[in-house]
Amino acid sequence: MHLSIVIAVLNEAENILPVCEELAAVLPRLPKTEIVVVDDGSTDATVTRLEEARARFLPDLRVLSHDRRLGKSAALRNGIEAARGRWIATLDGDGQDNPEIIIEMLARAEAAAGPAPLVVGVRLKRNDRLSRRIATRIANGLRRRLLNDGCPDTGAPMKLFARAAFLRIPQFEGVHRFLPALLGHYGAPLICVETRHRARLHGQSKYTNLNRAIVGIRDLMGVMWLLNRTHLAQRITER
Repeated sequence: MHLSIVIAVLNEAENILPVCEELAAVLPRLPKTEIVVVDDGSTDATVTRLEEARARFLPDLRVLSHDRRLGKSAALRNGIEAARGRWIATLDGDGQDNPEIIIEMLARAEAAAGPAPLVVGVRLKRNDRLSRRIATRIANGLRRRLLNDGCPDTGAPMKLFARAAFLRIPQFEGVHRFLPALLGHYGAPLICVETRHRARLHGQSKYTNLNRAIVGIRDLMGVMWLLNRTHLAQRITER
């Protein structure tokens, strides 16, 4: 398996079927690819819709289900651990991400020289409420200043990276928002690809500006401590 597309979902019954249909249209333009969707304890018909997608247009769709809600990072980690591809691409299950961008992201990753890079689909024009756009701009600016990760949209859901590189880094809830800093610390170059951000197909975000801010500040302090305490050799020589 060359590429695994991993999606974490929670109560996305209204959105996940059209998302899967879009992915099915993109698959013929990608090398050997699997799609892994991790249901993080949904209480609606999300799993039923995924089974419908498998029956209609994604016969090889893999669906993993948590018995309770564990959080997005845990869902992504479990999906990536179960994945069989060398490369991992992530996106959300709400329809805001355009899966066609994965084609360009993979091409940019494979054309890069040196260590396997992290490719981020940067949302230059957010299709969100004004308050969400302002909160995101402040959060990204603070993270970029304190972590010096060079990424204008570190929380972007569309990312592509080597599976082995991801499994090297420490795992915690919120890790998906800090991949530019963490993978960069482990030597992964950063590549940013502009992507068009779309409105959610249905429903509302699972997070408010307030809980994002409270959790984000705590996690930011933790990542700063982690990077400061993680010492890696640039070269190891066996004699």
